[in-house]
Amino acid sequence: MQDPARTGHDAQSRPRATGQDRDPGGPTPHSPGSPAAQDPDPAGHRPASRPGAAAGQHRERGGHGPSVHPAAPPGQDLRTRLEAARQDRPDTGTPPGQDLRTRPEAARQDRPDTGTPPGQDLRTRLEAAWLGRAVGCLLGKPVEKLPLEGIRALARATGNWPLNDWFSARGVPPEVLAAHPWNRRSAPTSLAENIDGMPEDDDLNYPLLGLLLLQRHGKGFTTADVARLWLDELPAGRTFTAERIAYRNLLLGLEPPATATHHNPFREWIGALIRADVHGWTNPGDPAAAAAQAYRDAVLTHTGNGVYAALFIAAATAEAATGRADVHTALRAGLAVVPPRSRLAEAVRLGIRAASDEADFDLVVDRLHARFGHYHWVHAVPNTALIAAALTHADGDFTRSVCRAVSGGWDTDSNGATAGALAALVAGSPDALPHRWTAPLKNRLATTVPGFDGIGFDTLAHLTAQEAARS
Repeated sequence: MQDPARTGHDAQSRPRATGQDRDPGGPTPHSPGSPAAQDPDPAGHRPASRPGAAAGQHRERGGHGPSVHPAAPPGQDLRTRLEAARQDRPDTGTPPGQDLRTRPEAARQDRPDTGTPPGQDLRTRLEAAWLGRAVGCLLGKPVEKLPLEGIRALARATGNWPLNDWFSARGVPPEVLAAHPWNRRSAPTSLAENIDGMPEDDDLNYPLLGLLLLQRHGKGFTTADVARLWLDELPAGRTFTAERIAYRNLLLGLEPPATATHHNPFREWIGALIRADVHGWTNPGDPAAAAAQAYRDAVLTHTGNGVYAALFIAAATAEAATGRADVHTALRAGLAVVPPRSRLAEAVRLGIRAASDEADFDLVVDRLHARFGHYHWVHAVPNTALIAAALTHADGDFTRSVCRAVSGGWDTDSNGATAGALAALVAGSPDALPHRWTAPLKNRLATTVPGFDGIGFDTLAHLTAQEAARS
């Protein structure tokens, strides 16, 4: 999710201010489960009617503009829903009703003694997660913004379909490249023949900022802390879509949550989701706490389904970070924190169901595109459904997880990053990830986030584990 051209208009320019993106005085946050906490509009966005129109400015079915209702702050009832979601998983010897905060320790007592200190075990999983996020992002970068048929044509041209390896330009017929050119910003650093470390991408910049946020303010940070950090450390030119509008609103003197709603037609897109991993990584075994952190981060820039997507990923990641949950248990934990009648929850359930029904993942993708193709390709609803479908269909396998997430189209690098991070957590260690994926990264990440350029994924894992251990 890096190229500003994704917005369909010059990202430097001010989006058109219409009556559809004025703030109608939406409600204040409310408790989960109340009628107002459900998705206020069950219809999806129609595509922009002209190339220059910013998606999200058009009206939804029924004549309503984009949803401006803030997501409800995660409340105490989330713990009850999380426990219910966990009832379906195999018996691990931990009493089902045991409090979430005591479950990790109880489960550790049931584990065989490996001689590995618990903190070191978490660092190993977190290194895998950082690497998995980078691998999935890098795999999706050269085909970002391409339509589904273009992704399939480029991979098939090199015998790489179903997708199972890095994209390459070697051997692609000129006519295929002419019809489906690589992403011009990413191809020089992300095709197999060009990879030399992990290049900069906002899908990695935001987790770095999340880590920096926790280092400075701890887990009790506020949305205002997120805003100040961005103004201090995030170059404006590295923001896109909802984040760029919120950044501009901060410069205009607005405060959250107005930063997310004022002239922001992108507020249900995928930006908050890609910031959510770090909140799950630092709350292993506590999906509710992870969702609460993700909420305070997300409402700076997003509302409604844009926030729900972040809660879903944060909670699922927290469940996977324990090292005991399989991917299906993690996804159930993610769904447990999302308003069940929201479009986001409906989409995730459909993605999981489709992946469970179909042996051929291409048919799963076709089904999702038929159902959600009217959304903009950066919207949170279709992309979260695809992530859930890819993880479900891959059944915990890392290669299949990242390849399915990217091969499904839409926001390919963001989807690959999120699926890769969660699948790598389930895998449990860097050694469990195939060498062909991790070796080209050379344990080196490029970024403009101050203090992190050139950092290794092992160092990032150590720093993240330190924040996870803080109360």
